[in-house]
Amino acid sequence: MLGGCATQYPAAPAMASSADYSYVIGPGDAVNIVVWRNPELSMSVPVRPDGKITTPLVEDLPAIGKDASTLARDIEKALGKYIRDPIVTVVVTGFVGPYSEQIRVVGEAAKPQILSYKQRMTLLDVMIAVGGITDFADGNSASILRTSEGGKQYSVRLKDLLRKGDVSANVEMKPGDVLIIPQGWF
Repeated sequence: MLGGCATQYPAAPAMASSADYSYVIGPGDAVNIVVWRNPELSMSVPVRPDGKITTPLVEDLPAIGKDASTLARDIEKALGKYIRDPIVTVVVTGFVGPYSEQIRVVGEAAKPQILSYKQRMTLLDVMIAVGGITDFADGNSASILRTSEGGKQYSVRLKDLLRKGDVSANVEMKPGDVLIIPQGWF
């Protein structure tokens, strides 16, 4: 009798998100900065690949890893040298997120890619974004590598979810998850 070569991991937990999740800014995001009563200082700027932003009067301010409110307070502090009691609002308008929070899909997905994490994102959401699995995928041998748990791996049943509509196979994703879809042998 032939035994399977695939390594079996524990099933992924159905619930994974936490209620206290807060979006953090990453390279490639766009932020809209509004400085009250100073329209000449208000503008939309990209977060550079090095994680910094530049605006008038504020050069090379680190933005990566901060939420919008924290970045607004940092800009207020920097502008405080030039303007009395600046009031700044930051709105993130383009969402990419930091690399550590992006969802990566590798292997036999129709379109392997990196996705921005969204709170309460599920495996089904990820599969819709990547266009499903290829005809050569071994969907029920797929796994999630959970970097937030030190690289722990969980098995997921993609074939059951996508081909049979088994919603019990749908699980929540976490920031930084890597979905690995192996190729089937036949």
